[in-house]
Amino acid sequence: MLILSCSSKLQLLENMLRRNLPKTLPVYGAVMHINRGNPAQHEVVVDSWPEFKVILTRPHMEVVKDHRDKYTNLHAAFYWDIDACQALLENTEVIDWGRAFQLQGLQDGLFEVTRGMAETRHVKLKPYFYQAMLHPDPSIYCPSRFKSDLFHFGTLNSSHAALLNETWSVGGNDWSLHYLDSLIRYFPSACLLNKEGQLVSWTVSDPVACLKHSYTLPQYRGQRCNVAVGLEAAKKMHAKGFPVYGGVLHENKSAKRALLERQGYCILPFTQSILFFTPRC
Repeated sequence: MLILSCSSKLQLLENMLRRNLPKTLPVYGAVMHINRGNPAQHEVVVDSWPEFKVILTRPHMEVVKDHRDKYTNLHAAFYWDIDACQALLENTEVIDWGRAFQLQGLQDGLFEVTRGMAETRHVKLKPYFYQAMLHPDPSIYCPSRFKSDLFHFGTLNSSHAALLNETWSVGGNDWSLHYLDSLIRYFPSACLLNKEGQLVSWTVSDPVACLKHSYTLPQYRGQRCNVAVGLEAAKKMHAKGFPVYGGVLHENKSAKRALLERQGYCILPFTQSILFFTPRC
């Protein structure tokens, strides 16, 4: 197990991951952020270098203050060999299974392997599976402004974190509130406000450069606010050089249709796995 800290090696790794897109997306996004100021204070672990079989990104140990915080303790994995991935994840110097954490990846086998590890360690596993989506060129679709007399683009700030937390399907607790506040402060996002300056619709991004928690308040739905804010967020990510990607629940046909027909996304042949692990005691 090696921790890559050399800037030249991290830049080389970014180039290698770029050549293997889109299957490397979560790890690639994390490495891009690490190479551009490292706002989430993450690091890269590999089984070997320069010939590696598995890569894991994770927060520095001191970043996660609470051992129950599965949101901030975000890991992402990419591997060429599933056995090598299993061996790295079982290494207690790499993963502290006594702390809550989340693991993201796009490859088959990640859920099955980690499910067995969780069962052996009596760790609760809550999986979420999404259809991965990628935007090939947001500059074609992103309008320069949203033309509406009712809404205008604004900027998310920490005062909005509570509303985002209340409406996030996997949030609603103090740890998710802290995590969402950090996303607002450190990563690209987009939102629409009404005439009174109140939130209408929003999209945020995370430490693996994934667009997520796209939400429009119920009273404003049907006015394509989600399309406008989604494209604005895509434009911001694209302008910074990041790939524009996200996930949608497989059964959410209306969201898929909106992403495909109105925003120009393409469906990827991958399932985005977001796995939450919580020790039972």
